Amino acid sequence: MVFSSNVFLFLFLPLFLGVYYLTPARGKNLIILLGSYAFYAWWRVDFLLLFVAVTLWNYLIGLMISKTLDTPSAKRWLTLGVIGNLSTLGYFKYANFGVDSFNAIFSNLGFEPFVLTQVILPIGISFYTFQAISYIIDVYRKDTPPTKHIIDFAAFIALFPQLIAGPVLRYKDLADQFIERKHSMALFSEGATRFMQGFISKVFIADSIAPIVDACYSTANPTTADAWLGALAYTSQLFFDFAGYSAMAIGLGLMMGFRFMENFNHPYISQSITEFWRRWHISLSSWLRDYLYISLGGNRHGTFKTYRNLFLTMFLGGLWHGANWTFALWGAWHGVILSIERALGVTVSKQHFNIFAWGLTFLLVVIGWVMFRAPDVTTAIYFYKAMFSFTSLSLSEPLMDGITKLQLFILVLSYLVVFITGFKEPIMRWLAQGGQTIYKASQIAVIPLFALSLLKLSAQSFSPFLYFQF
Repeated sequence: MVFSSNVFLFLFLPLFLGVYYLTPARGKNLIILLGSYAFYAWWRVDFLLLFVAVTLWNYLIGLMISKTLDTPSAKRWLTLGVIGNLSTLGYFKYANFGVDSFNAIFSNLGFEPFVLTQVILPIGISFYTFQAISYIIDVYRKDTPPTKHIIDFAAFIALFPQLIAGPVLRYKDLADQFIERKHSMALFSEGATRFMQGFISKVFIADSIAPIVDACYSTANPTTADAWLGALAYTSQLFFDFAGYSAMAIGLGLMMGFRFMENFNHPYISQSITEFWRRWHISLSSWLRDYLYISLGGNRHGTFKTYRNLFLTMFLGGLWHGANWTFALWGAWHGVILSIERALGVTVSKQHFNIFAWGLTFLLVVIGWVMFRAPDVTTAIYFYKAMFSFTSLSLSEPLMDGITKLQLFILVLSYLVVFITGFKEPIMRWLAQGGQTIYKASQIAVIPLFALSLLKLSAQSFSPFLYFQF
């Protein structure tokens, strides 16, 4: 079940919220758990058993770590817990990829390929596995006491607003909210507004741009203009799709009394790749920093190992997104750039905007997204050749036949939204001097735009999120 579907909007969500608010405070976490399991089981009931098993495994590991803290046994329990989680993730997410990669090598050497029944990837496994790992590591580090309430912990792992595509939450940040949280009309209204804004971003903008991206990537012989249009369109589509999902998740959390961390902070105005990763998918980048980069040694063991750890963190972070060499190379691309920026001592001034640094950063991000979007490395290289051959600066006729002027208009509009909201501070100063009417109008516009997006959703019937595949 996805947020941008009629069954979620008009059946699941009203029913869940009705039961949730009619239930006394002491029973609300159980309602969250049952509702979240129903939400997950809508996809496949059998994989719900795996989900429950992962939850129980980490709950018990957390208790055992707590009982043996300050002894060598605690580290052994932690190691066992992490291996169990990574083994589960590795089998379901990378078994097919590993076998295919080995078979490609063996076939070239003349051996018979190894046969493996296709393994189905459980949706959300990358996210809930990372959340579970962070919990047992935090217990080991004494950053949080182990929960003794299995319902609270299971509800945290299963919390449906963020179950499928994040943000990647940490138990220590929400433990107090599972014990006590406030509910008010003001908080609910704030959450409903965030949800509608995210819904508009996803359905009205990202889904309108998607046909441009698909047309550009499926064009047989893309011109330079075709390739750049596809790259820029995907850069916008991915942001509005994923940031839209995050806004909807945060909004649903507020409607239930939770306050999640923000996951995006205008990443496309960044003036370095280092700054970009402080603004893009913040919950994942901070997770990688705290639980992978630091565990590898961080910057504590000399210059070479610092660069190595940066590269490995981004490489593995790229591979986390999917079992494909395209994701690994995309992660390596960012790892190399981060290492270079660190070596050069690149810093960003908060006082002065450097348009050259912004332009270079944006270009590097766009180039990286081409590899991220391509179905395989060969296609990505083919696309890069088209982008930098500069053979034709006009759009090809087959591409023009496959897209509409309205889609192109929304693409342009999306970039206006990106940069206007990104540079909102000087704009807000202008608004304070006389533009308040426009600002209030933009807030009121949320409701009719939401209604328009609902109509669009009904017309297209299904609108999956890009990050669901991870």
